[in-house]
Amino acid sequence: MTSRTLRVLYWVVTLLFVVPQLWSATQMLTEAPRMTATIVGLGYPIYVMKILGVAKILGAAAILYGRFPLLKEWAYAGFTFDVIGAFCSHVGAGDPITIALVPLVFFAVQLISYFLWKRLEGGAVDNAKVTTGLPAGSA
Repeated sequence: MTSRTLRVLYWVVTLLFVVPQLWSATQMLTEAPRMTATIVGLGYPIYVMKILGVAKILGAAAILYGRFPLLKEWAYAGFTFDVIGAFCSHVGAGDPITIALVPLVFFAVQLISYFLWKRLEGGAVDNAKVTTGLPAGSA
């Protein structure tokens, strides 16, 4: 796969992941009735919507801007906690499995975006370089 093809694929998948997250953030911040009913039905207080809405906007900005790789990495991690938490919340609330699995669909798209980004960046971060500043094998 060429670098250009990989980059285009990354942006298509990333937008398929980020745009729904931004839509969700907007619904949370405006306290849209359907979103409010879902959050309350899961047993959370309404103010959690403001926290999640702001976090999603900041995470999406970090992923789309991308100039700070560590911040981008943490944004992907934050979205991971969000979607796994949503899945567990739906299961815990007794929602049908078809509803509970929806966050995992977003998680799958997120993972594809993440791994495409890592491939574009030249692979996974080498922990030896991160922790010691030395080339791998020198630590």
